[in-house]
Parts: sequence; C-alpha cells; structure tokens
Amino acid sequence: MTFKILMVLTSHADLGDTGEKTGFWVEEFAAPYYIFKDAGAQITLASPLGGQPPVDPKSELEDFQTAATKRFDADNEVQQLIANTETLSAVNADDFDAVFYPGGHGPLWDLTDNADSINLLQNFIAQLKPVSAVCHATAALLNVKDTNGELFIKNKEITGFSNSEEDAVQLREVVPFMLEDEIVKRNALYQSGADWHPFVIQDGLAITGQNPASSELAAQKLLALLAE
Repeated sequence: MTFKILMVLTSHADLGDTGEKTGFWVEEFAAPYYIFKDAGAQITLASPLGGQPPVDPKSELEDFQTAATKRFDADNEVQQLIANTETLSAVNADDFDAVFYPGGHGPLWDLTDNADSINLLQNFIAQLKPVSAVCHATAALLNVKDTNGELFIKNKEITGFSNSEEDAVQLREVVPFMLEDEIVKRNALYQSGADWHPFVIQDGLAITGQNPASSELAAQKLLALLAE
C-alpha cells in the first residue's frame, strides 16, 4: 500500500527581534522526507503561506550536515517541491494517511496558534490518523483538541525540544515560550532523553521527537504505525 503523507513546514523567518533568521531545520525535514520517499510514500508539502518556506541558516552550517541534508542539497526534484509548498488552508486531512511536522524554531511563532493547522490536526485525529512532530514543531500540537473537546496532548506522553537544550543554544530570552514548559502546562506527561540524542515517544496517534537527532526515528515510527 502506498501511504500518503503530508509534511507541514513553517513560514516564519524572523528569530524574534534579534535581527537573525530562523525557519525550518533542514535535517528535520530531509531525514524524514527521504525515509518516507524511500518507503514509497506519496509526499505533499504545505506551509501556512505556501511557496518557499524559510530555511534556518544555522541548519546549513557544516556542523549540522548529514547524509540526508547532503542528498537534499543535491536533489533538484525536492528543491522544486519545497519552493512550491501548498498553502496550509488548501490541504485536507481526508486526502492523507498521516501528517508530519518538521521543526526549527519557526513553528513556535506561526504554527502554535494557527487556525488552519489546528483544524487540520483535529481532522486527522478525528479520522484516527497519526500526527507526528519533531523538536520545536511539537508546538503545533499544544492547542489541538480531541473529539471530546479536551486538549489532545492532555495525559499523553509527549516530547519536544527541552528546556536544557533551549538554554544550551541560548535562546530562552528570544523564543516566545519554552516548549517543555507549555507541554507541562497542558497536563501532558513531558518525556525527554539526553540532550541532543535521539528520543521519540509514541502515545496513541501522537508521535513526537525531542530534537534534530530524533527526526529519522520519528519518521520510522510513523511508518511503522501506518503499517500496523
């Protein structure tokens, strides 16, 4: 069976009021994208504003290059796809088997309270389809409700970029909120592994990864869940 997977990227480019840029983290998109593609999935890309989502320039630094990012850089097909993402308001959960949100700091600003994103995720959940996010993109799940009107992540084991990792990159005073704190505030059961190491947790339909190192494992878990 060919799975249809929607990947939702941020459209937000400004790192608070620092004058620096943010966006999506290349590895957190590239690694899952190729896991899905190599498994034969049909992938659709979307973002709040459509078109080319901003890339976090730090994620293009040499220190953060992996086999997946190098493949991405040399892949003209995916470059065309990512330059022409669909507008989030135009995509429908009915057309997909699952959704995956790559991180980067951008989602903290434009996917946490985005009505189109929340509505989309709630439709996936209502249809009992998996929703997955990695690193800061777990923010997209914060205000999503289940079919009973309760917060979706309440009482669920959830991970995302930890306070200690945010402190390590010295952005506590820049980000609009600390993701770990907001997960806890919603009575989710925040889980984490060692900083910068792969850590992914699945609880029901929710699959969340802690940090960039977790993106590949999160994608693998999503495919495994779809195959059940």
